[in-house]
Amino acid sequence: MNKKIIPFQPQKRLIEKSRCYTDDLELFLREQEIAVPILLKSLRHADRQLKHRIILLLGGFAKEEIAWPLYEIMTDMTEDEAVRHDASIQLSVTMPFLCQPQPLIDRLILDLRGDEPELRASAAFALGWEGNSQVAISLIELLYDPEPQVQQSAVNALANLQDDRIFGLLLERLEHADLEQRRSILYNLWRFGAKRTEAARVYLQCIDRKNEELRFDALVLLGLVSNACEHLAVYRKCMTDTDPRVRKLAFRELATFPAHELALFRSEIEKGLTDPEMTVKRAAIEVLKKI
Repeated sequence: MNKKIIPFQPQKRLIEKSRCYTDDLELFLREQEIAVPILLKSLRHADRQLKHRIILLLGGFAKEEIAWPLYEIMTDMTEDEAVRHDASIQLSVTMPFLCQPQPLIDRLILDLRGDEPELRASAAFALGWEGNSQVAISLIELLYDPEPQVQQSAVNALANLQDDRIFGLLLERLEHADLEQRRSILYNLWRFGAKRTEAARVYLQCIDRKNEELRFDALVLLGLVSNACEHLAVYRKCMTDTDPRVRKLAFRELATFPAHELALFRSEIEKGLTDPEMTVKRAAIEVLKKI
């Protein structure tokens, strides 16, 4: 008599158990001692979504155990790019809490000089966490890297150090870097909490520049470091900007102002009704409705 043999599928069982832990935090916490090894093993076989969830879970509760596996994922060029990026982000969150982070820091500093641009960019991101000032010089060197993605990761990482001395350095690079690095710098200046007044001044200066990309970015970011009510004249001027994105954003910001202030230049606002861009027209109509 033939008996049907059911094949044993340890990999499938591993994945199923891992999903149980990522779906049920209480179960994970109750069984943490056995859950952590299972989740670590699953990282080799899980799909992209499950890997993302495992990385987040272990990064929050098993920092010592996950650090080097995260590094292995980040440096595995056969791994999905998004998963490698997840690993570099989680490393930057996890490393400040490690008992002995220095060996991993040293390895990442070596990777900053590697041949692969993706590896240099990921290593830079992983090293960017508050208080990690020992890597500042190495990250500053990457501002001159030939690859834009590496430059941008270096800017992000330097901002993550939360060292106000970096602010002045980034301002200097803002004057001399290429467009993509300048945009990256603008998007990181607001993160220096003690320098928000200076950041607002920089954004206002960029709004007056000829480059459309920098003007739009600066107008978007201005609201992160100051109140719209402080810049009525700026938004009023931007209603006639050559970039329709700037005009649309200006009208949207103006819609937050009191009606009596807007009424003082109603005729200028009404010109928005003849704007060639429909989205700008609609934004202008919303301002007029408020008046």
